[in-house]
Amino acid sequence: MRKFETLLLISPEIPVEAREATLEKIKELIERSEGQVAEVDIWGMRDLAYPVRKLQRGYYVRFEYTGPGAIVAELERNLRITEGLLKFLTVRLDEQVEGGVN
Repeated sequence: MRKFETLLLISPEIPVEAREATLEKIKELIERSEGQVAEVDIWGMRDLAYPVRKLQRGYYVRFEYTGPGAIVAELERNLRITEGLLKFLTVRLDEQVEGGVN
C-alpha cells in the first residue's frame, strides 16, 4: 500500500450540497478501490494566483489516502468527468523514514 495526496480545486459556483456530495463520492471511490482515506483537509475558498476558466476564486480540498498504485488511475479518470472540478493534482507521498535528521 502506498500513500497518496490529491489536491482538488472546485468551482465556487457549485452549491454547497453538490460540493459535499462530490467529496463523499470521492471518499467512496477510494474505499471501493481498496484504499483507505487517512485525512480530508478542507482549505475552503481561496483566491487563485491566476484565472482558471475565468474564475478568480476556488474551493480547495486535500485528500490523503493509502491504496494500491492503480487507485490513482481510477480516481483521476473519475475526477476528469466530475462536474464543477476545475483542477486536481495527485502526488505519491514518501514513506515514513525511521529516525530524525540531526
